[in-house]
Amino acid sequence: MVGMSERQYAAHVGLSRGAIQKAKTAGRLVLHEDGSIDPAASDRRRAETTDPSKTRNAPDAKLKPVPEAAVAAVGDTLREQGLAAPAVGGGTTFLQAKTANEVMKAQERRLRLQKLKGELVERARAETLMFRLAREERDAWVTWPARVAALMAAELTAALGDGIGVEVALMQKVLESHVRAQLDNLAEIRPGLG
Repeated sequence: MVGMSERQYAAHVGLSRGAIQKAKTAGRLVLHEDGSIDPAASDRRRAETTDPSKTRNAPDAKLKPVPEAAVAAVGDTLREQGLAAPAVGGGTTFLQAKTANEVMKAQERRLRLQKLKGELVERARAETLMFRLAREERDAWVTWPARVAALMAAELTAALGDGIGVEVALMQKVLESHVRAQLDNLAEIRPGLG
């Protein structure tokens, strides 16, 4: 036998023979042609393919560094949920990263469900609807002075009495200038959907 038997390798890594047999069946061990286990190559393959959360002992192998952006995203997600987040530059544990991942998956599922129920709309559609509503509102105000100028002129003429009259054209011109000024002010407002 060139390498180790299942029992020897189980003793070498501190696992049961059954766990070694499962790893062998799953292809997480490197075998020699005679069926014995290559311990060094199998240790490397197991370290690469084993989920650290499923191990009893902390992995001895050095872990790859995690990009700062990923660590920051984990921290943000945990803080949003009121959970303990790693200090900046303090590193993230696997458990924290896994918790953040589960929280993000739950949030994503909730958003997908809300979208399916019609409770959420896409941003582009919402912006289009807002623009259309604002345009209709503006158009209604632009045509308003022409519709009410004659009525207002008649009411003012009646109220002032003594033969003092208000010209309809003048009333409409004044109303239009004030409505346009108000619409210009409202046009400066930029609603944010962010």
